[in-house]
Amino acid sequence: MDARVPILPDPFAGWFASRGWAPRAHQLELIGRGQAGHSTLLIAPTGAGKTLAGFLPSLIELAPLADQGSRRPHKLHTLYISPLKALTTDVARNLEIPAQEMKLGVRIETRTGDTPSHKRQRQRAHPPDILLTTPEQLCLLIASEHARVFFEDLQTIIIDEVHALAPTKRGDLLALAMARLKRWAPTHKRIGLSATVADEAGLVAWLLGAQPQGGGGVIVRAPPGAQPIIDVLDSNARIPWAGHTARHAMPEVYEAIKRAKLALVFVNTRAQAEMTFQELWRINDDALPIALHHGSLDVAQRRKVEAAMAAGQLRAVVCTSTLDLGIDWGDVDLVIQIGAPKGCSRLVQRIGRANHRYNEPSRALLAPSNRFEVLECRSAQEAVLAGELDGEQRRVGGLDCLAQHIMGCACGEAFDADELYAEVTRSVRSRHRSRRHRRLCAARLRSLSPHRARSAHQSLARA
Repeated sequence: MDARVPILPDPFAGWFASRGWAPRAHQLELIGRGQAGHSTLLIAPTGAGKTLAGFLPSLIELAPLADQGSRRPHKLHTLYISPLKALTTDVARNLEIPAQEMKLGVRIETRTGDTPSHKRQRQRAHPPDILLTTPEQLCLLIASEHARVFFEDLQTIIIDEVHALAPTKRGDLLALAMARLKRWAPTHKRIGLSATVADEAGLVAWLLGAQPQGGGGVIVRAPPGAQPIIDVLDSNARIPWAGHTARHAMPEVYEAIKRAKLALVFVNTRAQAEMTFQELWRINDDALPIALHHGSLDVAQRRKVEAAMAAGQLRAVVCTSTLDLGIDWGDVDLVIQIGAPKGCSRLVQRIGRANHRYNEPSRALLAPSNRFEVLECRSAQEAVLAGELDGEQRRVGGLDCLAQHIMGCACGEAFDADELYAEVTRSVRSRHRSRRHRRLCAARLRSLSPHRARSAHQSLARA
């Protein structure tokens, strides 16, 4: 092992040994980079322990604070950002286990749209050591009073599934928010985590808020995992020329569920999720426990399904993208995709929910909903096995996101237009926009009265 790679300290080494594990090279490398204060983009396959790798530097830094007891000051050390509320809940649950078993005394909390308002208020006054949240909640925190005090002790930002955020408008807002945090906590480091990266240089530039030459020294790669097993359903029924219900394939999908221990049945829309769920229940003569999960369901219902998955009480869950990024609930051994996956990277993410183990292959079954999707599924199957990935390329952020960010800054505290301009230009997405555009936005929002700015912030919070 390279002499520069750190040795895992106690009690972490003991915790790994008690589970019969050994820390992987990329996990140790992130610890070393964290101790040196370097930002990192970790590219690792599903099951390689990349989420734990992202948190290990923070947990090691926070471990000595356990000796101070529960009365130690409340300071935010690490901010974890994920694209999904369900992923935030899952990661928090998985993070609590080692923290409790090693008796680290670390305060870990989540903050999403499902978090009660009284808990959000308490978090602002007494921040945890590690806060797990979403980009929207981060923007609301930045737009609140005393946000600077809340974030000034921040040491680390972890962005999970960074490939799913960076090329979107949510990524534009997050890049601007991180530029704001850079001003309040100038020494913080950033860790990006992903299993599917098509544009490595673009992700590095987004993560750092600058354009490095080739991204050298920032990327850490883990060895590839086992090759997945992907089958395309060759239905005995007549496949229609059009439509997206895949009703013809439901009996065969049901038989695949019966052979699996726990199957995730992915669809592309909420309407498809409802129809697929109803169709499976119609032919569920064996009374298998089959559940439904999508973003429009009541939070209590979603939590009930998630708890049942974790407890191994379900045989199948029909779901949308709410469960396709990093989720590790239950012993999933089969992923079924209804219809074409609409992208190689999306398919890789969904396949990774099955057999969440590094050296074991994931199993997936693609069920085309019409004859044209047979070709799409075959193409996706070949692309994944060839290691090809797709995804949006880097782009310049939209002015609407810039205006929304400036609005949030105006709601939070007074700002100087020139200082805000310098701050915004640290975001790689906005650096090609003219200063005139930004100053027009700033001048407009400077004219807002405190009452109108507060009202706008309250409206944003309710949304």
